[in-house]
Amino acid sequence: MTRHVIKRLPIDTGVSGWEAISERAFPATALEHDITADWLIVGGGFAGLSAARRLSQLRPEDKIVVLEAREVAKGPAGRNSGFMIDVPHNLSSGEYSVADEEATKDEIRQNRLAISFAADVAAEYGLSRETFDPSGKVNAAASERGLGLNDNYRKSLEKIGEEHRVLDADQMREMTGSRYYRGGLYTPGAVMIQPADYIRALARGLSSKVAIHEHSPVLELSREGRSWKAKSGRGSVSAPKVILGVNGHIQSFGHFRGRLMHIFTYASMTSAFSQNEFGGDVTGADRWALLPADPMGATVRKITTDGRSRIVIRTRFTYDPSLQVSEKRVAGVAAEQRRSFDARFPGLESLPMEYSWAGALCLSRNHVPAFGEVEEGLFSACCENGLGTVKSTLAGMMAADLAAGAGSPELDRYRNQPEPSKLPPEPFAWLGVNSVIRFQELRAGREG
Repeated sequence: MTRHVIKRLPIDTGVSGWEAISERAFPATALEHDITADWLIVGGGFAGLSAARRLSQLRPEDKIVVLEAREVAKGPAGRNSGFMIDVPHNLSSGEYSVADEEATKDEIRQNRLAISFAADVAAEYGLSRETFDPSGKVNAAASERGLGLNDNYRKSLEKIGEEHRVLDADQMREMTGSRYYRGGLYTPGAVMIQPADYIRALARGLSSKVAIHEHSPVLELSREGRSWKAKSGRGSVSAPKVILGVNGHIQSFGHFRGRLMHIFTYASMTSAFSQNEFGGDVTGADRWALLPADPMGATVRKITTDGRSRIVIRTRFTYDPSLQVSEKRVAGVAAEQRRSFDARFPGLESLPMEYSWAGALCLSRNHVPAFGEVEEGLFSACCENGLGTVKSTLAGMMAADLAAGAGSPELDRYRNQPEPSKLPPEPFAWLGVNSVIRFQELRAGREG
């Protein structure tokens, strides 16, 4: 009998602003009994819920159960910046680029497949523009180096025939109200989401077809005969097929050990404000979304609902194989983010940061997912490589197709990838990865 005992659970540090301002409209139900199902999905984030939706379409008569360790949207799925990006980037490389045209075009097609899947969710469940906004995004440059990186990226986009538009400093100031930026590069295919709202809407919409049990972490997963049995605190689920949508936590289940990098990034969200509180057009349009020209710089978004706005800033990366970071770490990064924010918006020094938090993501050295049938009847849809909203959605879709035997050209392309390459042993991995991250952050300079 195969038996995996899960000895640790990820810890989410700080209160996500996205989750805090999101309203939950349905109760959380924990697993209280021993049940059987046709399908078990572990993880109620982008991968897990996308797999559940896909399975409900492929196998509408089957019983599908989702187990989520906490509440949906309180984990990493509700802690990202909310960018669903079609044109890829590789955080590991330290810049945006196109190395292999055909591979990049394939990745863009896959990303757009996931975005189309999410757009169907938005249409079916009537999501507002505040939750799902196909607005595109801007790579913002604040330095000469940033302008150069944007120009290189522009040339890459031209090579593969991707639509884009160059913005000058005046256009950036009109958009953001800030004189900090010297230029930008707009691409239209990205969608901006309120991640906690999106995940909660998806979970609520699925609840008529799928049994979702929250506050139900899997503590043991074992193979008994032809079925898998997942034990939680007060109940269990037995099913012949299991999909793990748990990102880097897949290693706690005994798979891909020594191959995945557990990275944390950090964000802060201001309190709500109205435009006339500060006089003048100090923050520009009602909504905008900026990625940094240097991927290790600051991601900044402005959101507006009912005339009240907030700004979210995301900076810093750390490698933490323990799957947790301290409150002290979050507070220290929040202080850095305060300085970064004030440099961009000198008229908003009195605007407090209401929420600060850490969010986990997972990278592999060779920028590939941890995907496939890892044991008989056990499937992995993990390791999103820094594009969690899109890549995890895609992984969930593809894992459902693979497990259900629903072949497609998209699945063939997705699964035709090597496995994540090995990392150096600890502590060498910790020293090496954190040194590279810190060097790249310092090199980002004014972009951070």
